[in-house]
Amino acid sequence: MRMETRDSYLLCTRHRRCATRAWGSDVDTYNPAMLIRSATNADAQAVRELVLGVLGEYGLLAEHEGVDTDLADIEANYIACGGLFDLVFDESAYGQPPHGRGSVLGEMLIGTVGLYPRGGGVAELRKMYLLKSARGKGLGKMLLERVLGRARGLGFRRLELETSSKLIEAIGLYRKYGFKPFSPDHIACRCDQAYALDLD
Repeated sequence: MRMETRDSYLLCTRHRRCATRAWGSDVDTYNPAMLIRSATNADAQAVRELVLGVLGEYGLLAEHEGVDTDLADIEANYIACGGLFDLVFDESAYGQPPHGRGSVLGEMLIGTVGLYPRGGGVAELRKMYLLKSARGKGLGKMLLERVLGRARGLGFRRLELETSSKLIEAIGLYRKYGFKPFSPDHIACRCDQAYALDLD
């Protein structure tokens, strides 16, 4: 499977179109806009804060010795082995360098999503979370459509995910895009449901 490039993606929520942008090049600005870029290990603390914050909002516990150990080395656990881990920023991040000094750009991080390779053409959709202020605006739908396209481009044939029945809106979105319930061999402690989608 090919490796992900370091290009960033500008998502225009008003016009429902995308433009690829490499940092340092000129590009027209859109307002409002969402910027998506690949995560690095320098982003780990901000990613953990967002993920744990959303989990806490729904009364779900982090698994520091379990499924959440992947955040200790995002580059190795996702990107280096053929997956991806992307960060979503609001428009205030646009036009600034994508990497701060050891962290992302403060509170402008509003969402995350990862594809965790499982082998055999299977990837697990992980850590797809948005801040409460970013929900209900179609961003979750746009993010899922994008990650499905990226999964196909990376050569994955099947996506799996684990979730909690408390995440009603997310489950509805997964079902809308064709994810079906299945029974995995193992499931994270905070989850009570699993879904899969064949991409072929």
